[in-house]
Amino acid sequence: MANFILGESIRRLDERYRLSLPTDLAEPLETEGAECVLAKERPGCLSLWNAVRWKPRLEDGVRLVEAKIQAGRLAGDLEDVQRLGRLLSTRHRPVQLAGRGRLVVPEGFREFLGVEPGGTVMVVGAAVCVEIWHPETWSKYVGDQMPAFRKLLEELAS
Repeated sequence: MANFILGESIRRLDERYRLSLPTDLAEPLETEGAECVLAKERPGCLSLWNAVRWKPRLEDGVRLVEAKIQAGRLAGDLEDVQRLGRLLSTRHRPVQLAGRGRLVVPEGFREFLGVEPGGTVMVVGAAVCVEIWHPETWSKYVGDQMPAFRKLLEELAS
């Protein structure tokens, strides 16, 4: 795994829902090719992953679920399987970073992010990916999570 992707920057969406990622956040995503995956994380937050790293994780999970279905182990969980299928159908999408780390936020993801053209977003390094946040959602998230920072660091580092 490459170095953590860290940093925080305010960016503006242009009239075509394009935004330029800071170089220090875009470069780690492009190390293994320009193809990325944009995923819906929570309302007001999208994550951007290097596709080479994203695809095996997703494919492994899907294969396990498919194997359980074929073995009849999820017969009583059909509603959950359908819900998973719906979310998989809409959760992520391949995207390309254009020159200077420019990303176009696709339709469907725009509404989920909740920022209009001309509005600002927070671009945040989340260690293994880059996240794009609605500013108010980001502020609330950080406020809720920061008190537990020291304990989280100690737990993960021990």
